[in-house]
Amino acid sequence: MPTLSTDPLPLPPTLRPSSASSSSALHSSLSFLLRRSSPWLSRRRCPAVACSAPRSVAPRASRGSSSSSVIVGDLEPAADPGVAFDKTFPIQHSAKVEGKIFVRFDQQNGENWVLTVGCTVPGTWILHWGVSYVDDVGSEWDQPPTEMRPPGSIPIKDYAIETPLEKPSTMMDGADCYEVNICVQSNSSIAAINFVLKDEETGAWYQHRGRDFKVPLVNCVPDDGNVVGANRGIGLWTGALGQLSNILLKTEATQEKPESSSCLSSESEEVRCIEGFYEEILLVKEVPIQNSVNVSVRNSPDDTKTLVSLETDLPGDVIVHWGVCRDDSKTWEIPSAPQPAETIAFKNKALRTLLQPKQQGNGASGLFTVDKEYAGFLFVLKLKGDSWLNCMGNDFYVPLPSSATDNQGEARSEGSQGHGMMEDHKEVSTTVYTDEIIKEIRNLASDISSEKSRNAKTKEAQESILQEIEKLAAEAYSIFRSAAPTFTDEAPAPEESIPSNISSGTGTGYEILCQGFNWESHKSGRWYMELEGRASELSALGFTIIWLPPPTDSVSPEGYMPRDLYNLNSRYGTVDQLKVLVKKFHEVNIKVLGDVVLNHRCAQYKNSNGVWNIFGGKLNWDDRAVVADDPHFQGRGNKSSGDNFHAAPNIDHSQDFVRKDIKEWLCWLRDEIGYDGWRLDFVRGFWGGYVKDYLDASEPYFAVGEYWDSLSYTYGEVDHNQDAHRQRIIDWINATNGTAGAFDVTTKGVLHAALERCEYWRLSDQKGKPPGVVGWWPSRAVTFIENHDTGSTQGHWRFPSGKEMQGYAYILTHPGTPAVFYDHIFSHYQSEISSLISLRNRNRIHCRSTVKIVKAERDVYAAIVDEKVAVKIGPGHFEPAVGHQRWSVAIEGNDYKVWQAS
Repeated sequence: MPTLSTDPLPLPPTLRPSSASSSSALHSSLSFLLRRSSPWLSRRRCPAVACSAPRSVAPRASRGSSSSSVIVGDLEPAADPGVAFDKTFPIQHSAKVEGKIFVRFDQQNGENWVLTVGCTVPGTWILHWGVSYVDDVGSEWDQPPTEMRPPGSIPIKDYAIETPLEKPSTMMDGADCYEVNICVQSNSSIAAINFVLKDEETGAWYQHRGRDFKVPLVNCVPDDGNVVGANRGIGLWTGALGQLSNILLKTEATQEKPESSSCLSSESEEVRCIEGFYEEILLVKEVPIQNSVNVSVRNSPDDTKTLVSLETDLPGDVIVHWGVCRDDSKTWEIPSAPQPAETIAFKNKALRTLLQPKQQGNGASGLFTVDKEYAGFLFVLKLKGDSWLNCMGNDFYVPLPSSATDNQGEARSEGSQGHGMMEDHKEVSTTVYTDEIIKEIRNLASDISSEKSRNAKTKEAQESILQEIEKLAAEAYSIFRSAAPTFTDEAPAPEESIPSNISSGTGTGYEILCQGFNWESHKSGRWYMELEGRASELSALGFTIIWLPPPTDSVSPEGYMPRDLYNLNSRYGTVDQLKVLVKKFHEVNIKVLGDVVLNHRCAQYKNSNGVWNIFGGKLNWDDRAVVADDPHFQGRGNKSSGDNFHAAPNIDHSQDFVRKDIKEWLCWLRDEIGYDGWRLDFVRGFWGGYVKDYLDASEPYFAVGEYWDSLSYTYGEVDHNQDAHRQRIIDWINATNGTAGAFDVTTKGVLHAALERCEYWRLSDQKGKPPGVVGWWPSRAVTFIENHDTGSTQGHWRFPSGKEMQGYAYILTHPGTPAVFYDHIFSHYQSEISSLISLRNRNRIHCRSTVKIVKAERDVYAAIVDEKVAVKIGPGHFEPAVGHQRWSVAIEGNDYKVWQAS
């Protein structure tokens, strides 16, 4: 069942864990928390991965930063004279409720059809929908005919309808199900029905894979990954990545009508047979929850101690992240022993204690003993899924008896100086924290890979360790995603300077990439030889890296359905011709990237059930190398760590033998062929941490991943705010630990919208920065306007025609690593592209250059880069201001102009 890709109400926690004091402490901490806080983790503890966290922690006197805390109450006499303080405080938070959106299309009365859209999650749901017509290619949204609109529908401007979902009359009372029925006449000229679901209670919009839901009624409607209602028995090659997707309708000019289908006719006289379907999409909604926590303080029988009791009705595992302070500065410290059972240290600044379930009723409680030398008790609460609860945005602060007299005045004021434990956590780089987790994952992987470990551990124990690795990875990812966006303000390294050492994520920082092929290049059978003749010309144009096509034996001639990885005789040429080509590029000082497809691999043999999942050649894997959650190929591996590519078996990278073989293969390509780095295909399909492992082993000069994802749309229109889209790309780069860059799909999409609509204001985000990955992590952004999928003869997402040079004027003057498409290099654009590359090199613009956007209006965008280059694109007017710099025009073309400082 597909999962709804839009998370409409992200609730970033106010506390973000950061790097631990040591990797071993981190592993102990995470292992403990994962077991206690994740509902899908096994309660059984395998001896091989048992938590090493101690029951009690030795005294430590390390200090944290000053705290901005809310005082949960003053010390007041209670009914019990032994209790110094007792009060219950409300906790407002949210929880995720899972349900489904279901879409059903079936025949009614033997003639007309009914589309039913429903939802099983409580709420006030509105269907925001429209249609597109067969002969109208200008818009995906238009209002349906009046007779098609259900009762209660309200028109929205001139392009959509809003219809409330209601409980069916046949539904039992108390059941949560809401639906709406739309009648489609058999003689309709409608090509597709488009819709999104709106929750009136929260204002959230729910889309499908980042785009509007689309139900096609003709077979020519493009599938952007958002089509629902596919006929599972028919497949067509569609999509920018050549994925195998499905269609709903079949065009049949001569066949008789099947009994279970109906035919729609149009003015074009084609016969279109439509079939019914039912499809479900997982929906997750955030709902508000009200709970409470009771805090009481009493004297201990030991006169030197104070007892603090916490009791809450929060369900499930609740962890208290706590410490003490000595004065009203609220500086966190770890108290001396004893500490409660199930307590571990965090960063030498705080303790974490799992509250114990109540013997009667719901909730949990804990008792804490602290010395009377301390003035206050500080804490926040952590729930499963890395959800943190505090008091009105700050740490809870409980004054202890020793401070009742001296600090009562301060205790009555909510808040204090400093920025608190919560802020302290926010300031620590999430990247560092996830680095530590990845280090622990690698240690665990090394543990089960060692020969000694293999002999000592049972297969069951090894599988348990692999499960532990998966859990750690999930924790690292959830922590990182909670900090959305992580890189909104600063890149992880200073952008003003270029590092002296070459990084696989950036090269030298001054790289200019050429894509050295298009979708048709395989057809000549001698592409390597043709490209060899142009190596010197490409070097003279200023390119430093070239990306070559996939070199392996492949089911598809383009190379993206690899079969025998060690067979490098492809449709592009022989292995010897490839070696000669790589040697030639090295002679003209151009590095070479190999296009490697690691997500999937085509099998050469069938299993006993007739399924193609047994591989041949040197890497003769069996079905253990195939992920278990792809229903098409019956793999016996673990679940996929990414999105499945349904046209070929998806490889399970969690398997030791798979990772070992891939690393050996990449090193062989490097040593045998001479590749300097990699272009990584369809990296959405597997976890970026595996990519880091492969890059660490093969040590590339440069690496870039293809993380292709749909942009955000509302009402069929591209959103101005694409933060969620670029955040997903950033997430993947971060998972690789920055060892790889990624193609900046966000920038390409925003350029499309800006240039097509003459809406150049889109080229500045809400903070005045470039709106793509280049605005958040420029050194890892590989900018482009076209490639073999989007352009060439495929044309899946072609750049606005006639505006290509505006796109190149943008990416070749801005930070990031620009990539130029082969078809554009050897075209009438060559002279202009060459001039822009020359200007970039003369002015030493690099992947970390700074951008100052000075104009982003309807018809013009302008920016100053490194105070050296000024650029404007669009038909509007702009001239750089005359000041301490004098500007001279360097390049001018159709609706673009570039100046350089003199």
